[in-house]
Amino acid sequence: MTLRLPSPGGALRTYTPRAEPAPFLAAPPRPVPLTSRTVLSAAHVVADPYADTSPDAPAAVDWDATLAFRRHLWSHGLGVAEAMDTAQRGMGLDWAGAAELIRRSAAEAKAVGGRIACGVGTDQLPPGAHTLGEVRAAYEEQLALVEETGSQAVLMASRALAAAAAGPDDYLDVYAHLLRQAAEPVVLHWLGPMFDPALDGYWGSADLDTATETFLQVIAAHPDKVDGIKVSLLDARREVELRRRLPRGVRCYTGDDFNYPELIAGDEQGFSHALLGIFDPLGPVAAEAVRVLDTGDTKGFRELLDPTVELSRHLFRAPTRFYKTGVVFLAWLAGHQDHFAMVGGLQSARSLPHLARAYELADGLGLFPDPKAAEARMGSLLDVYGVGR
Repeated sequence: MTLRLPSPGGALRTYTPRAEPAPFLAAPPRPVPLTSRTVLSAAHVVADPYADTSPDAPAAVDWDATLAFRRHLWSHGLGVAEAMDTAQRGMGLDWAGAAELIRRSAAEAKAVGGRIACGVGTDQLPPGAHTLGEVRAAYEEQLALVEETGSQAVLMASRALAAAAAGPDDYLDVYAHLLRQAAEPVVLHWLGPMFDPALDGYWGSADLDTATETFLQVIAAHPDKVDGIKVSLLDARREVELRRRLPRGVRCYTGDDFNYPELIAGDEQGFSHALLGIFDPLGPVAAEAVRVLDTGDTKGFRELLDPTVELSRHLFRAPTRFYKTGVVFLAWLAGHQDHFAMVGGLQSARSLPHLARAYELADGLGLFPDPKAAEARMGSLLDVYGVGR
């Protein structure tokens, strides 16, 4: 059977789906932890498609399907980065929903022995201007909840702090305050404006060199409280330069969904661990690739992971903040959920040609456990859009 897929210019092209999944999906998953790198997948949230809600209302979550997807990731030996970007925080999932997600996922992680880290932010603050004291208090509230669950904390970049800070000294003060309070070492998150325009100028300057110096100053003042940094700037050179300047024992977790194979593989001076949104749809192949790397086979690792970069760059292309739509779309095609609905109504954030290309690339990689079922679901979406077969 063939499908007619729309191209960006409006023309239809014929595509013949593959008949079998990639070999790494044929074997049962192996929950054995990865050893050479720490790998976390920023897991998406599954919406409840039957809830009578609207984009500006609190999110309705399908908790069973959401937790099942996390068990899928843990079954392959990956860790879960919870309540972060792919959870639609700031784009549909409010703090009340994120807090419930953290509680449920942390309990599930304990039950199955899975690794989990959870995002700590300030998104419970209402719209409008806030003082630095209010920003600190919001961070403290979320940090306390994450620590109560036994999860590792990821101090996420804050829109409220970006708006309230007058310069680098305000960032140094807020982060020093939080790091002194943290019970265990945290991960600091630097999220670039391509993911969230409200974070432009984070660390007190729009000049990335100047911002980097402030970021490193925060870490240098409290190296015992920083497990690592998560860098999402989509700039491989800058990440390599930054990780070479980290204090001993502080890890770099790449958040670069454009250049992750080379950054994880590393060089003679070091490597990056991973906390990636793209490892949501790439979970099984990412785990298999890192297991190959665990044996010292860098070439085999790159042979498995390099071909996935085209798909990742497609999903994360500008406007990058809408990459979640492609992630959830692929989860539906792969059978991890029964529908293509998202919190905040974000299933409409990408065009049909964009989704069609995502399907084509993922199918070419063999990412669908049941290619025929994925083909049928893609066909049903094409029907909805009026594309004849």
